[in-house]
Amino acid sequence: MSDTFSSRVDVSGEDIHWDFKDEMSYGGYLSLDVLLAAQTPLTDEHDEMLFVIIHHVAELWMKLLLHETRAALDDLQHDNAGPALKKFARVSRIQEQLTQAWEVLATMTPADYLAFRDKLGASSGFQSFQYRTLEYRLGNKNAALARVHASNPPAFKMVNEALQSPSLWDETLRWLSRKGYDIPADRLERDWTQPYEACAKVEDVWRTIYRDSETHWEAYELGEKLVDLEHKFQQWRFNHMKTVERIIGFRRGTGGTGGVSYLVKALDLRFFPEIWTVRTSL
Repeated sequence: MSDTFSSRVDVSGEDIHWDFKDEMSYGGYLSLDVLLAAQTPLTDEHDEMLFVIIHHVAELWMKLLLHETRAALDDLQHDNAGPALKKFARVSRIQEQLTQAWEVLATMTPADYLAFRDKLGASSGFQSFQYRTLEYRLGNKNAALARVHASNPPAFKMVNEALQSPSLWDETLRWLSRKGYDIPADRLERDWTQPYEACAKVEDVWRTIYRDSETHWEAYELGEKLVDLEHKFQQWRFNHMKTVERIIGFRRGTGGTGGVSYLVKALDLRFFPEIWTVRTSL
């Protein structure tokens, strides 16, 4: 057999470390013993492992989304739009990974899921404190939703900090104001726990930016990055809704929500309203 197709690889010329008794190893650096021990299905049903891993992976990606968006907010607060744009580009790629995960979960049939669904009890993705933190940070401020985390003090603290802080859209408008754009004062200081309400004067600012993008390039580019972020978030929501519909139909969610009906309502939510409505009047 030709060496080209041999399954044996000669590593005799490589300076490979073999003994990791006193060295940092790949598994040690990544704490793989902890990470891979976390997948503990409650049944012997084959597809439960898929269900657990998909949700673990989603939480890891959300952890990175929170890391990137927090840093991007810091950049905007310090008027460093360039680094923020780079982070938003990465956020969009992470969102693509989250959206693609639904394609894997959709290989599960209704019968596959129903075989272990009862073991989930009242647990639900609705209770993901990372997801709620992310939504609050992006701007979906619904204070009532935080109470589901009250029994988990660290999570409750994390969620409430995001609820009580300016959202990404709030910080964008504050950045625009510092750059000389005429943002109304009531958009720069307000009760951050309350949902943002669209403002005609803010839309006027974005109309100026979009009608002369060369003059307002930095603001224009930031606006487009935010459009991309929200677009991909809506794609994630839509794929989530259709995957749930495909697997459980219109049953109620395990956590008490209406299931598909609840997810459909979420599709109407907007994080950055004026940057969408301005498109009609350009």
